[in-house]
Amino acid sequence: MAGAAKNGDFEKIRIMFELLSSVDRDGKKSQRDLASELGIALGLVNCYLKQCITKGLVKVRPDHGRRHAYRLTSRGFAEKSRLTVEYVSYSLSLFRRAKKDCAALLATARARGYNRIAIIGVSELAEIAALCVINSGVTIIAVVDERSNQTNFFGFPLAKSFQDIEGPIDAVLVTDISGSGATIEAAVKNFGAERVLILGVLGGRIERKLQEAAS
Repeated sequence: MAGAAKNGDFEKIRIMFELLSSVDRDGKKSQRDLASELGIALGLVNCYLKQCITKGLVKVRPDHGRRHAYRLTSRGFAEKSRLTVEYVSYSLSLFRRAKKDCAALLATARARGYNRIAIIGVSELAEIAALCVINSGVTIIAVVDERSNQTNFFGFPLAKSFQDIEGPIDAVLVTDISGSGATIEAAVKNFGAERVLILGVLGGRIERKLQEAAS
């Protein structure tokens, strides 16, 4: 698992694991439904499904006209079991790293006078940030996620955009694992790249988005 972590392959593992798990639960979901559930683009779902079919992990059959139904093969069940162990193992490692990283970022924010922080993205990382903020001297004023239909997250108000948040925002903390480009671009435009805090566990993927948005 260490090699996968070093190469930044956890997102691929996550997508494949969650895709196989979703097909196992309900093979009649549309690709659009799968894309929404996994938090990835529709074209990427199509690409992963084709890989699964080619590798013999998933079988597809027509279902009600243009729709298709998917089911796991015996090889697919074996791969899902293997990915479960890998996913859980790395998730625990990710939690430890993310907790340490988040605590350091919040301390930096406090030192810079950033007391009112907005979080970008509903995710496991956002949950860790919600735990780390206790006794940090920093206040999470809202969580921003344009894709979520919830009204709150861990007791914090959940907004579709920064414009929906009342009061000043000193900085934003990126916890969006899927990396919503539009939300991050809006953050850079509103606050400047120096006020957009990025968890190190997200790697260079979000940083590249920030550089593109700032240019």
